[in-house]
Parts: sequence; structure tokens; C-alpha cells
Amino acid sequence: MPDRRVAVTGLGAVSCIGTGVEAFTAAVREGRNGASEISSFDTDGFPYTVACEVKDFEPERLLRRIDSARWGRSALFAAAAARLAVEDSGLDPGDLSAARTGSIMGTTAGESQVLMEVVDQWMSQGLKAVDPRLVPMAPASQIANAVSAELHLTGDSQTIPTACSASNMALGYAYDLVRTGQADFMLAGGADAVNRSCHAGFYRLGALAEKVCRPFDVNRSGILTGEGGAVLVLEPLEHAQARGARIYGEVLGYGVNCDAKHMVNPDASSFAECIRIAHRFAGVEASQVDYISAHGTGTRTNDITEVTAVREAFGERIPPISSVKSMIGHTMGAASAFGAIACLKAIQEGFLPPTANLEELDPALGPGLDVVPNVARPGRVDVAQNQGLAFGGNNVVTVFGRVA
Repeated sequence: MPDRRVAVTGLGAVSCIGTGVEAFTAAVREGRNGASEISSFDTDGFPYTVACEVKDFEPERLLRRIDSARWGRSALFAAAAARLAVEDSGLDPGDLSAARTGSIMGTTAGESQVLMEVVDQWMSQGLKAVDPRLVPMAPASQIANAVSAELHLTGDSQTIPTACSASNMALGYAYDLVRTGQADFMLAGGADAVNRSCHAGFYRLGALAEKVCRPFDVNRSGILTGEGGAVLVLEPLEHAQARGARIYGEVLGYGVNCDAKHMVNPDASSFAECIRIAHRFAGVEASQVDYISAHGTGTRTNDITEVTAVREAFGERIPPISSVKSMIGHTMGAASAFGAIACLKAIQEGFLPPTANLEELDPALGPGLDVVPNVARPGRVDVAQNQGLAFGGNNVVTVFGRVA
């Protein structure tokens, strides 16, 4: 099988701080906070009522093929972000449809909004009262299927449910398919929607912030649940160059492992090894990495564990590291794809994405830590590292590089 270089030529984002890659990037640069009062479910009884919702999402304005009334919110986020990514790539959708093109999407909660509606109807009115239109919307597999249906893609269509690292896993799998010649093009990313079950779950775990997500801050208190869709278009580098495409960067490689130790708490040594695996696959040394997009949830445990792992893998020199979750909340299965977009725009435009809402860096994280506080700053990025950790110990790190 061939071992082809793989370029990223299209980016699509539907987020609480902007729809479309340029709007998203502009908001990231300024460190915009996308948090607001929850409107997607009844928060009566919840002590904390803030999340990062996409307030202005109108899927019918973005989609061309599928009927938005027949799909769940997560699937619509994925399909809309995919449509935007293809438009951004300059590829003819008909050419994608005719080629070996597939969709690999990550998720955490799947279509939890749909499932919650089913449960509410069942519990309040009985099983026979459940709206039958909701049933085909409910499977998590519909998230990738919505992308394939919207773009008429006939290649591999899979939804990967490895929680908060899922879209990094999707990127790695899609990269392998293109790299080995099993696919001509791939769309990879993730989607999730704010929902009552996730909000309640993180609150009961003590991992939910009341109003603001402050990764790396001494007073950080947890995540804000978020939502959206983020999708990347992958194609062989040689093909992208031949058609004169704008190339954001190259997928250099990725690393995957599992802690296999604890259901929710990450393990620093295991994650450090995941970073080293990614470096070996990508053919880079730690000293060559210019920027890290951290998982950076803003919980007490994640941030110190993640920084400890980075120190173990990088030694004395730690590159600038920041968290886009400070702006868009924890978008669950879409989180790593949003981080990948931030990495690729940093490479293309020459800036370091910020960690918003930082007031005082936690001294327990150790000396020499540059979290790019509050607003972006200029900086050349040739190699960017994108980190994803997930419940169950599922770790995935992707590495992107400037095309030489």
C-alpha cells in the first residue's frame, strides 16, 4: 500500500463563538467567551445554568440535501460543519461524491437530546406516545451518516464514540485511510449537543464550573458543557498541490493508547507515552513542536495531570500551550476537532491561540508555563500538537505540520 502524505485543505466550524472557519478563528484570536444561560433544556433544579450553546444555529441555511426535521441536533452540527469544510476546500462536491470519500465523526453523547425527548414522552405518556419520527434519529451512527447523506458520500461512514478524544481518533483513522490509499478523500471531525444528561453528570462529578471555564487558573473549578460541529477535509498532498489548493497544513501522525486504570481520572505517565507515540509516528522530536492545543478542561485534576504529562514528554522546554475550551466550553466529541482547527489556523496565519478567562496562573503547574493568556499573540508555528483525553483513559494526540 502507498504511504502518501496527507494535507488538510478544508475546515468547517459551527460553534458558540462563530460559524465558519474565519468567524471561529477571529473569535479565538480575541479570546471571546461563548458562555450563556442555557436555553436548550429546562434548568429548573440545577444550581448551575450556564453552558456554551450555539444560539443562532439555522441548519436549513447551511444544508443543501438533507431535511433538518429528520435528523438530531448533533447530526445537523456535523453535516453543516462538513458542508462548510467542503466549501472551504474548493473541491467540487460532485467530485467528492464520485470518488472514494467517506465520513468519520467522533461523539461523546451521540443524540442525547433526541434520547431525552424519547424518555420524557415515554415516562409522561407511556411507550405508545413516543413520537416514531424520533426513533431513527437516535442512533449515534447517524452523526457520520448525516455527513454522508448531505454530501452523497459512498465511502466509509463511521461514528467513533470514544468520548472527549473521539474526533482526534476520527482524524487518525481518516488519515490512515487516505495515507494508505484506501480512500481518495475523507471528512473527519466530531459533533455533540448540549443536553441535560451530560450537564447533570458533570455536575454530580463535581467537574462543572458555575459560570466561567478557566483552564490553568489557580481558581479553576471545572468545565462548561458545550456543543457544535467541527470537520476537516483530508486529501493526498500531491493531489492538493496539483489542483492549486490552499493547504492549511499536513497531518504528520498521531498516537493512541489507553490508561486502563480509572474510569474518569487521567494518568500522567500513560498520557506522556501517548505523546511520545505521536512524535515517533509523526517523525518529530519534542523540541520541534511549537504549540500545543491542550485538552485543557479547566478541572483541577485534568489540568495538573496534563501539564505533568507534557513535562514528562518534553523535558525542560515546554512550548506554548493553551485551551480553546476556555472559549467554547467542552464540546465533548467535537473538542479535538476544534483543537485541530485552532492548530491549523495557527500554522497558516502565524499566531498562538489563547487561553481565555485567565486571572492567575496556578503555581502548582510549575515554572515556565506559557498558556498564552487571554488574547492571541503572533508566533510562527511549524509543528502543532493537538491533545485529547477521555473518560476510560482513551488518549489520542494528533500532530500537524507546515508543508515544506
